[in-house]
Amino acid sequence: MPSTRLGQNQYGKAETRVVHVTRDGATHHVKDLNVSVALSGAMDDVHYHGSNAAVLPTDTAKNTVFAFAKQYGVASVEQFGIHLARHFVTSQESIDRARIRIEEYAWERIAPEHSFVRGGRETRTTEVAYDGARWQIVSGLKDLVVMNTTDSEFRGFVKDRYTTLRETGDRVLATEVSARWRFNWTRDEDPAPRWQESYAEVRRHLLDAFAGTYSLSLQQTLYAMGDRVVEHRPEIDEVRLSLPNKHHFLVDLEPLGLENDTLDSAVYFAADRPYGLIEGTVLREGAEPRIPVTD
Repeated sequence: MPSTRLGQNQYGKAETRVVHVTRDGATHHVKDLNVSVALSGAMDDVHYHGSNAAVLPTDTAKNTVFAFAKQYGVASVEQFGIHLARHFVTSQESIDRARIRIEEYAWERIAPEHSFVRGGRETRTTEVAYDGARWQIVSGLKDLVVMNTTDSEFRGFVKDRYTTLRETGDRVLATEVSARWRFNWTRDEDPAPRWQESYAEVRRHLLDAFAGTYSLSLQQTLYAMGDRVVEHRPEIDEVRLSLPNKHHFLVDLEPLGLENDTLDSAVYFAADRPYGLIEGTVLREGAEPRIPVTD
């Protein structure tokens, strides 16, 4: 008699990151999802004997998520999950239960119709140094996630024998802004900046510059963001920015018989790593850099 038996079990594809962009003329709408699929059913043979005859590959579950996003769109996470769960249970004889977990990351529209900032607040930071006579105040923010769904391209770059990246004239540009800025106020006898107003205005200028720049490179966008802050905020002499490129790649749906173009709607894979990291400092003319490159 066997001394063990198989208990509850499931398998599937966890954390498929899918971004669906609907283009309603000049106005774009974004659904940013993290989808996890878990399937249960008649899976005794694969556990006991290694027979895959009843096993739908987890890669197929991932492809189904992408394909359904393209075919049905994402009216709501609930309805999208219903479509997926119903499909897996009704299309596969060996599967009698499907669990779909979806996280939706909200995006708030900035200014134009295709620029967004991730819902939820960023983290505000400050570093105060004082030597008994002079102050150095470096404030900042981090975790500010922004995205443009068009008006970004990347081409004309150097290529060598290891280059496989294709040039593109229209791409999603997304990043998680980490910014620090140094105030030129150093002495008690001088009027201090209005700290609350200054923070709100720096944040606004960072967002306005990101949204308003037709980007030929993330480096260009970085400079535009820092330049706008320095030009519009006389109390600030230096801005240091760190912008990881949160890559969004068009999913190849041709093997599934679907076109994934960018004319009306498109499905992207949001990759988390590896990522390009673009960093730089923008200085007021005549100012010396004092913000450290790393903490």
